[in-house]
Amino acid sequence: MKVAIVDDDPIVCSSLSTILLQSGGVEVLWTATDGERAVEEYRSNAPDVLLMDVQMPGGNGLDAARLILKDDAQARVLFLTTFSDRAYIEEALAIGGKGYLIKQDVSSVLPAVRAVMAGQIVLGAQALSQLPLSGNERGSAPASAEPDRFAALSQRERDIAGLIAEGLDNHEIAARLFLSEGTVRNRISDMLSKLGMTNRTQLAIMWIRAQQA
Repeated sequence: MKVAIVDDDPIVCSSLSTILLQSGGVEVLWTATDGERAVEEYRSNAPDVLLMDVQMPGGNGLDAARLILKDDAQARVLFLTTFSDRAYIEEALAIGGKGYLIKQDVSSVLPAVRAVMAGQIVLGAQALSQLPLSGNERGSAPASAEPDRFAALSQRERDIAGLIAEGLDNHEIAARLFLSEGTVRNRISDMLSKLGMTNRTQLAIMWIRAQQA
């Protein structure tokens, strides 16, 4: 598995590189300390997973990820940062990021990288706590209640929810489940209506919470 690391602190880049290399089975292709350099490096040597900080001089991580994903829609960008602001987390997911972790426990980085490599979306507990599942801004349902919310969905709809949480788009979901894109689009619309949600990011978050409950 080939990984690249982008963080404005060279010590962090070095520490993460050491941790990943010692685990075995991981090659650190390159490191960068700003977003502009990250875009340049990615275009010449794309990794399997890109660990990206959010706030950096010389081009922040969100802008860099947006450019990278514009060039390569299949890029696996995993944000690793000290910022737990809801706006950052929502933007990271909206542009196609595969995960968002807060820099607290370095032991969680390798499992997260492996999960993203396997096609999953990874959200740390602190990041999840910042994201409401509905329009209620005062708080979300407790994790123990999440599985019950899926009772209103059919098995096919739960299959689609799981694939959304893996980061697949409508075309990929349709191919995986042997459905038309129109059917997938209509199913997702129905699911959001049943669950009282407005977008697929909320659905993905709810699914991830249900698996962790």
